[in-house]
Amino acid sequence: MATSTSHRAMRVPDRGADLSLAQVETRDPGLGEVRVTVEACGVCHSDVMISSGDLPGSTFPITPGHEIAGRIDAIGDGVAGWSVGDRVAVGWYGGSCGYCDACREGDGIHCPRLKIPGVAYPGGFADSVAVPAVALAAIPDELTAAEAAPLACAGVTVYNALRRSAARSGDTVAILGVGGLGHLGVQFAREMGFDTVAIARGQEKAKLARELGAAHYIDSTSENVPETLQRLGGAKVVLATVTSSAAMSATLDGLGRRGELVVAGATMEPLDVTPVQLIGGGKKIYGHAAGIAVDIQRTMRFAAQTGVRPWIEQVPLEQAQTAMARMLSGQARFRMVLTTGN
Repeated sequence: MATSTSHRAMRVPDRGADLSLAQVETRDPGLGEVRVTVEACGVCHSDVMISSGDLPGSTFPITPGHEIAGRIDAIGDGVAGWSVGDRVAVGWYGGSCGYCDACREGDGIHCPRLKIPGVAYPGGFADSVAVPAVALAAIPDELTAAEAAPLACAGVTVYNALRRSAARSGDTVAILGVGGLGHLGVQFAREMGFDTVAIARGQEKAKLARELGAAHYIDSTSENVPETLQRLGGAKVVLATVTSSAAMSATLDGLGRRGELVVAGATMEPLDVTPVQLIGGGKKIYGHAAGIAVDIQRTMRFAAQTGVRPWIEQVPLEQAQTAMARMLSGQARFRMVLTTGN
């Protein structure tokens, strides 16, 4: 079934090491799996945690990459509904057990046995990857592989967060942070019909925020964020895409009645909030994590229909370490994507 015996992969050989190019065995898909020829793979902040071995289950050497886009080139036993040549994407949801309560309720992203590419099996910083078929999302024809890849993690995270929130068309929705997640959040919020507010640091981002579709921009370094949000009527939802707990906490008093602070930015720092802040106005704070394969598929379909696109910088696979460094330095605008030439 295999078309070659080995392929390129960018791997972290040991904790604290840089990514380096290696030739690894090309694996045939097992029961319930398909093999994907990788065409593009996004670089996510979570790849840093995976590469450092900070996530439970990580073992070295590690091949990161969980924003995968490519084509099916081989199909294992027990797989139905997919064909060789199909264009597919795989995200943070790389499969789940299928039998726990979360999976049975369609909430597999919270499966205790969640399979994360790069942790449960080698990820997409490679020419080839074998993945559970349940993790596959079909890529619409309108999207290139490089555009589809970031939507499999960053895109589904913000799209799902917004569509499952309390906000409805016409409501004021604020996106905290205009970065890898936030630049997509602003676009999705606009296309969902929200009165979209972008919150970031510095006036230099105001023009960019408006280009992305924000109707309002708040510079958190020179304006009082909650007071400005209240002048806009109070936010029904603040979607926090930053990793600063202080910045998240500062938006809470800008929520309107029964407003929601939805946390998508991962950090270990505690939030600074009092019960009184929550009780007054019946406000909520809750976290949101990505989505399962069908959610990724819906995200890509909505993006294809509305023109939402990730702003990307593409580099060849072998420059993965450079791409990681650019992402961490904030130089990338907004998502780094590795391309294989396949």
